[in-house]
Amino acid sequence: MFDTKFVVVVREDLAAWQKLNVTAFLSTGVTASKPELIGETYQDAAGNVYNPMSVQPIIVLTANADTIKKIHHRTLDRNVPSSLYIEEMFSTGHDSANRNVFAKHSPDDAKVVGLAFHTDKKIADKISKGAKMHG
Repeated sequence: MFDTKFVVVVREDLAAWQKLNVTAFLSTGVTASKPELIGETYQDAAGNVYNPMSVQPIIVLTANADTIKKIHHRTLDRNVPSSLYIEEMFSTGHDSANRNVFAKHSPDDAKVVGLAFHTDKKIADKISKGAKMHG
Protein backbone atom coordinates (compact mmCIF):
# COMPACT_ATOMS: atom_id res chain seq x y z
CA MET A 1 0.00 0.00 0.00
CA PHE A 2 2.83 2.44 0.83
CA ASP A 3 6.18 2.76 -0.96
CA THR A 4 7.67 4.21 2.21
CA LYS A 5 8.02 3.29 5.87
CA PHE A 6 7.79 5.44 8.98
CA VAL A 7 10.03 3.68 11.51
CA VAL A 8 10.75 4.29 15.19
CA VAL A 9 13.43 2.21 16.91
CA VAL A 10 13.75 2.31 20.70
CA ARG A 11 16.40 0.71 22.86
CA GLU A 12 15.00 -2.49 24.34
CA ASP A 13 16.30 -1.93 27.89
CA LEU A 14 14.30 1.25 28.51
CA ALA A 15 11.47 1.40 31.02
CA ALA A 16 7.99 1.31 29.46
CA TRP A 17 7.37 5.02 30.17
CA GLN A 18 10.69 5.89 28.49
CA LYS A 19 9.84 3.87 25.37
CA LEU A 20 6.49 5.62 25.09
CA ASN A 21 7.98 9.06 25.73
CA VAL A 22 10.79 8.58 23.21
CA THR A 23 8.40 7.19 20.57
CA ALA A 24 6.13 10.21 20.95
CA PHE A 25 8.96 12.75 20.75
CA LEU A 26 10.64 11.07 17.78
CA SER A 27 7.38 10.80 15.84
CA THR A 28 6.80 14.54 16.15
CA GLY A 29 10.25 15.18 14.70
CA VAL A 30 9.58 13.14 11.59
CA THR A 31 6.11 14.59 10.99
CA ALA A 32 7.35 18.15 11.56
CA SER A 33 9.90 17.67 8.78
CA LYS A 34 7.42 15.88 6.49
CA PRO A 35 4.02 17.57 6.77
CA GLU A 36 2.70 15.41 3.91
CA LEU A 37 2.60 12.55 6.43
CA ILE A 38 -0.25 14.26 8.29
CA GLY A 39 -3.79 13.62 7.09
CA GLU A 40 -7.06 15.46 7.63
CA THR A 41 -8.82 16.14 10.92
CA TYR A 42 -11.15 13.49 12.35
CA GLN A 43 -14.78 14.11 13.23
CA ASP A 44 -16.97 11.85 15.35
CA ALA A 45 -20.73 11.27 14.98
CA ALA A 46 -21.46 14.07 17.47
CA GLY A 47 -19.56 16.59 15.36
CA ASN A 48 -16.53 16.85 17.63
CA VAL A 49 -13.33 17.54 15.68
CA TYR A 50 -10.01 15.88 16.56
CA ASN A 51 -6.44 16.48 15.45
CA PRO A 52 -5.16 14.90 12.26
CA MET A 53 -2.74 11.98 12.52
CA SER A 54 -0.21 10.15 10.39
CA VAL A 55 -1.57 8.89 7.07
CA GLN A 56 0.48 5.72 7.31
CA PRO A 57 1.28 3.26 10.10
CA ILE A 58 4.29 3.93 12.29
CA ILE A 59 6.38 0.80 12.74
CA VAL A 60 7.82 0.60 16.28
CA LEU A 61 10.87 -1.63 16.68
CA THR A 62 13.28 -2.39 19.50
CA ALA A 63 17.00 -3.06 19.44
CA ASN A 64 19.87 -3.45 21.86
CA ALA A 65 22.38 -0.61 22.32
CA ASP A 66 24.86 -1.97 19.77
CA THR A 67 22.21 -2.50 17.07
CA ILE A 68 20.61 0.90 17.58
CA LYS A 69 24.06 2.51 17.23
CA LYS A 70 24.51 0.68 13.91
CA ILE A 71 21.06 1.80 12.77
CA HIS A 72 21.97 5.39 13.65
CA HIS A 73 25.15 5.16 11.56
CA ARG A 74 23.20 3.62 8.66
CA THR A 75 20.86 6.63 8.57
CA LEU A 76 23.89 8.92 8.43
CA ASP A 77 25.68 6.81 5.80
CA ARG A 78 22.58 6.86 3.58
CA ASN A 79 21.77 10.54 4.23
CA VAL A 80 18.33 9.61 5.57
CA PRO A 81 17.12 12.41 7.86
CA SER A 82 16.18 11.15 11.29
CA SER A 83 15.02 12.23 14.72
CA LEU A 84 17.40 11.13 17.48
CA TYR A 85 16.94 10.83 21.24
CA ILE A 86 19.96 10.23 23.47
CA GLU A 87 20.05 8.95 27.04
CA GLU A 88 21.22 12.25 28.51
CA MET A 89 18.00 13.94 27.36
CA PHE A 90 16.09 12.07 30.09
CA SER A 91 17.80 14.27 32.70
CA THR A 92 16.81 17.59 31.11
CA GLY A 93 13.59 19.45 31.65
CA HIS A 94 13.00 21.40 28.45
CA ASP A 95 13.80 21.71 24.75
CA SER A 96 16.71 24.14 25.13
CA ALA A 97 18.40 21.88 27.68
CA ASN A 98 17.85 18.92 25.35
CA ARG A 99 19.62 20.77 22.53
CA ASN A 100 22.53 21.70 24.81
CA VAL A 101 23.16 18.16 26.01
CA PHE A 102 22.61 16.77 22.49
CA ALA A 103 25.26 19.10 21.05
CA LYS A 104 27.91 17.65 23.37
CA HIS A 105 27.82 14.23 21.69
CA SER A 106 29.00 12.88 18.36
CA PRO A 107 27.56 9.84 16.56
CA ASP A 108 30.40 7.75 17.98
CA ASP A 109 29.83 8.56 21.64
CA ALA A 110 26.07 9.25 21.74
CA LYS A 111 24.09 6.85 23.93
CA VAL A 112 21.20 6.51 21.49
CA VAL A 113 17.94 5.39 23.08
CA GLY A 114 15.74 5.97 20.05
CA LEU A 115 15.56 7.20 16.50
CA ALA A 116 12.92 7.63 13.86
CA PHE A 117 12.94 8.10 10.12
CA HIS A 118 10.73 7.96 7.05
CA THR A 119 12.11 6.73 3.75
CA ASP A 120 11.67 4.28 0.89
CA LYS A 121 10.49 0.89 2.17
CA LYS A 122 13.54 -1.06 0.91
CA ILE A 123 15.99 1.46 2.34
CA ALA A 124 14.08 1.48 5.66
CA ASP A 125 14.37 -2.30 5.87
CA LYS A 126 18.14 -2.15 5.25
CA ILE A 127 18.64 0.60 7.81
CA SER A 128 16.58 -1.11 10.52
CA LYS A 129 18.15 -4.55 10.01
CA GLY A 130 18.69 -6.25 13.35
CA ALA A 131 15.79 -4.52 15.11
CA LYS A 132 12.66 -6.48 15.96
CA MET A 133 8.99 -5.66 16.33
CA HIS A 134 8.19 -4.18 19.72
CA GLY A 135 6.33 -6.76 21.73
